[in-house]
Amino acid sequence: MSMNIEHGADKVLSKSDKSSAMSDMCLSENDKTFARKALHEAFPKERHGSVFAAQCEAYSFLLRQRLEKKITMRRVRALWEGKALRIDGEEKDALRRAKIEEAKRERNALRQRLSDLDQELAFLDP
Repeated sequence: MSMNIEHGADKVLSKSDKSSAMSDMCLSENDKTFARKALHEAFPKERHGSVFAAQCEAYSFLLRQRLEKKITMRRVRALWEGKALRIDGEEKDALRRAKIEEAKRERNALRQRLSDLDQELAFLDP
């Protein structure tokens, strides 16, 4: 009789372990989505001309960040496609910095464009 109780307890523990593993998988999926979106926002294909060029730029940026983990083009491609099995906190921080740099670059480009438009309007409509 005690064998059945112990066996039943094992089943209960295994179910709770399974649910915690599922919640970890959901968190991991969110990290994958974050990394994929961050790469696409920080290194837009439209600005770089192709997906490969954007991935090369992302690779260069991540190399400059001097991450402890070795970064390869294969890793960047896995992050880009959302196929990486896990995302380190250090990688997430680097991707956040990349998004910030891209936002600053876009802001400066918009300021320059507005300045150019102001000059054109001043010339055309005195």
